[in-house]
Amino acid sequence: MTDSSLLPGRRLLLVHAHPDDESINNGATMAKYAAEGAHVTLVTCTLGEEGEVIPPDLAHLAADRDDTLGPYRVAELAAAMKELGVTDHRFLGGPGRYRDSGMMGAPQNDRPGCFWRAEVDEAAAHLVEVIREVRPQVLVTYDPNGGYGHPDHIQAHRVAMRAVDLAAEPAFRRDLGDPHTVPKVYWNCVPLSVVEQGFARLREQGKDMPFPGIASPADVPGVVPDAEVTAAVDSSPYASAKASAMRAHATQIAVDGPFFALSNDLGQPLLGDEFYRLVRGRAAADREDDLFAGVA
Repeated sequence: MTDSSLLPGRRLLLVHAHPDDESINNGATMAKYAAEGAHVTLVTCTLGEEGEVIPPDLAHLAADRDDTLGPYRVAELAAAMKELGVTDHRFLGGPGRYRDSGMMGAPQNDRPGCFWRAEVDEAAAHLVEVIREVRPQVLVTYDPNGGYGHPDHIQAHRVAMRAVDLAAEPAFRRDLGDPHTVPKVYWNCVPLSVVEQGFARLREQGKDMPFPGIASPADVPGVVPDAEVTAAVDSSPYASAKASAMRAHATQIAVDGPFFALSNDLGQPLLGDEFYRLVRGRAAADREDDLFAGVA
């Protein structure tokens, strides 16, 4: 039985598909709450073995993705967590339990052990154990499309939402701990107006940007109409920590000042504030500025 009196007052759980997703989507939010004394737990579902390797001097890591790139990205993630001040990071079911599935339609989608092919309830049980141990008041994950349609992101959404249900069910796997209801669940998102403003600034400064091209708003995961955004976390005091965490994922992200690029080498704005859509629980305001708002 978990003694809730021994747990930190505020507890945030984030569920992501690959190393680097957390820093891009929620890096400043994680740094903010960790600095404020909240217990921040990150669960990553795969090692990211199928990620493209950007720096030429690290290209050799892709030669054996399971034995070299996967472990290397584990180390990158550990370095990123140090930058964000997050000390509780876990892999779903243990490191390497689920493998990166690659992009939608890739042959890796059918590889045994890939996350996309995992049985949802079986994978969710691993997360139920974390939820019942940590007992978070807030859980953050992707929307049903995984932000941009990546199979592992979609599966992370399915597993996270299913685990929230199962963790609260008294009859489900009492060996995994006492039931716990997560009061608030948010999905990552970005308001369209913010994305458009970011790209406008990027085009204005494009001549000074080291990347050969500029991405488009369609390349940004989770863009939604402004009216769908229910929470905006002011991340300005932690923007540098977020940028440092993104730089730690050197195989996947190139950061230059207020811009960054992924393997397509197309510049994107490094957005300051981070945005969320509340899908379970009660909002404390029309536009919250604290994910824990209204939580006892």
